[in-house]
Amino acid sequence: MLQDIFDHALDRGHQRDAILHKDGDYEAFERVLNEELQKFPVDLLTYCWLSNHWHMVLKPRENGAMGRLLYWATMTHTARHHAHYHTAGNGHLYQGRYKSISNTDRRALFRCHAIC
Repeated sequence: MLQDIFDHALDRGHQRDAILHKDGDYEAFERVLNEELQKFPVDLLTYCWLSNHWHMVLKPRENGAMGRLLYWATMTHTARHHAHYHTAGNGHLYQGRYKSISNTDRRALFRCHAIC
């Protein structure tokens, strides 16, 4: 059942380049994600954001909601990043589409949290 599923989602910068450079970037990414969490039925359980990648443990409350959330959050972050750093047209920010590992084992949830 959907209520028992959580997802460990992750993505990283293209060629492992930084996607978050300074405190303001982390804050902006958090604002973008918070805006998207208000629109999509997904709970953010825990997260770890590093300069060149991020991990999140998410619990979708509706089928397909996590994919829509992460699509809009990463697209918005990419547009903001390119505008702020004047890098539009210089290629991809992210390596590719996010990856996720679905799980129902609560012990795996704690292992995901311990990664960072």
